[in-house]
Amino acid sequence: MSTRAPGPRPPDRGFAAEFRDAVTLRGVTLVTGVLLLQFGFILSYIGAFHSPSPHRIPVAVVAPPGVAEQVAGQVNALEGAPLKARTAADAQQARREILRRDIDAAIIVEPRGGTDTVLVASAAGPALAGTATDIANRFETARGRQVRVVDIRPPDPEDGRGLSSFYLVIGWIVGGYLAAAILGFAGGARPANRRRNVIRLGALALYAVVSGLGGALIAGPLLGALPGHFFQVWGIGALVVFAAAASTAALQTLFGRLGIGLAILLFVVLGNPSAGGAYPAALLPPFWSAIGEWLPTGAATTAVRNTVYFSGNATAQPLWVLAGWALIGTAVALTVSALRPERPTQVKEAASAGGR
Repeated sequence: MSTRAPGPRPPDRGFAAEFRDAVTLRGVTLVTGVLLLQFGFILSYIGAFHSPSPHRIPVAVVAPPGVAEQVAGQVNALEGAPLKARTAADAQQARREILRRDIDAAIIVEPRGGTDTVLVASAAGPALAGTATDIANRFETARGRQVRVVDIRPPDPEDGRGLSSFYLVIGWIVGGYLAAAILGFAGGARPANRRRNVIRLGALALYAVVSGLGGALIAGPLLGALPGHFFQVWGIGALVVFAAAASTAALQTLFGRLGIGLAILLFVVLGNPSAGGAYPAALLPPFWSAIGEWLPTGAATTAVRNTVYFSGNATAQPLWVLAGWALIGTAVALTVSALRPERPTQVKEAASAGGR
């Protein structure tokens, strides 16, 4: 048995030299970027949720001719304009408008009694229905009348507070941008050429189909939170996952790994609080209420919720928004990679392959 003499110990480089090697400019830049995202996350969520207040919630007023216009005018004159009222011919029309998502509530004045009826649909968001009910209660109390609340479309019993659509969409969004980010790390944030970007986007499209299927199965048959409309929910899921993934791939193609941070900024920092999950747009501050319907998280939440509970009404715009993110993301990723010169390593690989 032989023993080897220990080799010479490396010279002590000193703390300063080790610090310079460990703390690089790139590392500091990345950590600073994470810190800014963290602060943005805190600012966005607290800014959106710290003081929800109603802004022009659309409602209908049903009352005898002459009285309806008067009551609607009184509703619109409330301090702070929490409601935006218009008249409806009868209670059936008001119900139809709520289910079509043209309005969020209705006040039905009963001229022969002292109790009026407020119609709401809490499946569109319990916070919104509760706020509309509270305002109507205070309004009617000031008029010396009582209120009876009728929820014409509550969430499914397994859907809790009607948040399953929102959480399902968050899972899809996270999966979409993480899948794109992982493929970016594995093959280079900026693909070497257009063909590789086509392959990446094709893989993401396949992932989106499987992800949409899995989410629809979990939310529907497995847990019963969003029963029915299985294939429609699957389709929405595939679309939103690919929209998030293709947009992330486009941002990576443009900005490299910085694109992942930009995707998180769009889809999480800005997208989640403005999506209409915990609080719908009518209760959010102006900035968040304005951007929510144009970001994939908000568009998909509305599309799933209205598909499951409101017979697919008011889903055209959300679906077009998702399709726009998917198409623009794909177009940008392919165009930029086609215009970018080939990398030197790729040229060498092609030359060596041709000389074999």
